[in-house]
Amino acid sequence: MTGSTPADMINLRLILVSGKTKEFLFSPNDSAADIAKHVYDNWPMDWEEEQVSSPNILRLIYQGRFLHGNVTLGALKLPLGKTTVMHLVARETLPEPNSQGQRNREKTGESNCCVILVLDHSSVRTLTPPLFP
Repeated sequence: MTGSTPADMINLRLILVSGKTKEFLFSPNDSAADIAKHVYDNWPMDWEEEQVSSPNILRLIYQGRFLHGNVTLGALKLPLGKTTVMHLVARETLPEPNSQGQRNREKTGESNCCVILVLDHSSVRTLTPPLFP
C-alpha cells in the first residue's frame, strides 16, 4: 500500500511461506475468517502460484500463534492507523491449544520436540534439534 493508513483502519502486511507479501486494509471488527475470505476473493495476481482452492484453509499466524476464525483484529489490540505483519498459510486444521496439547503429551508420554525445515533452491533437508527434558 502506498500512502498512510486511515486512522480507523489496520493495514495488514501478509507474508506467504514463499516470502511474497501484500498489504490489505481491514477494520478492527474484521475477524480472521473475514480476512481469509477477503484475501481469497481478492487474490493478488503475483501470488498465482500459491492460489488455494478455498478460503476455509487460509490461516493467519500472529506472533507465532494461529488465529481462530472468530478472533477480530480489535480483540488483538492491534494499533489503528498502523501496519501489522502476519503470516498467511494454507492449512486444513488448526493445532490444539497449548494447554490441551500439554495434557495429551503427559497422558501419552510424548516429549516436546520440533522439526525445522530448511528450504533452499537446491534441496530440502529436515533438521531435528536435540530433545530437552
